[in-house]
Amino acid sequence: MNRKQMMIGGIASIATLAGTASADFLIEIDLSVENEITMTALAGVASETVSFSNFNGVYFADFYGGAGNSLGPVLVSGDLTTFGDPTDNSPSLFRGGGGADPGLNLWSFSSLNTVGVTAGQQAFEGSATWSLTGDMYADMLAGATFGSILADADTVDDPGTVIGEYSVVPTPGALALLGVVGLASRRRR
Repeated sequence: MNRKQMMIGGIASIATLAGTASADFLIEIDLSVENEITMTALAGVASETVSFSNFNGVYFADFYGGAGNSLGPVLVSGDLTTFGDPTDNSPSLFRGGGGADPGLNLWSFSSLNTVGVTAGQQAFEGSATWSLTGDMYADMLAGATFGSILADADTVDDPGTVIGEYSVVPTPGALALLGVVGLASRRRR
């Protein structure tokens, strides 16, 4: 095998490993509007088939950067639900442990008591927006840029089943950088 063939073989091996090591992004979390969070379903497919309680819902692991405030968002609008399950147009968010839980819970989004996702099929549909206090919003900005979504979990101590990933846009670090750039541009004026 010549050098070029070895290099192409190595790149193909790395690509194969990367493809098997990652799950699809199922939900995008948008924090670009101050004091708001918007979750939008993506076309990503579930990695596992799971039926679960709508009361427990799904858990966004390691969403927060540390302990903070309890969560009491106000739903602005929303039809976010598991794919193929009817929405009740009132999805809810929860943070356990009085603000100490590192994850975020999405629950009570369907008119069904038991909902589900199917491996290889789109996991969620719709979107939802909630308004937040400044403190709740700041806690979210200090958090992760992506992480695992677990079905049938509402706090960090629930085992749940990983069904895919979430992403945060713009990334919290980028928002902080935009704030610094904005302050610097105001100082020059």
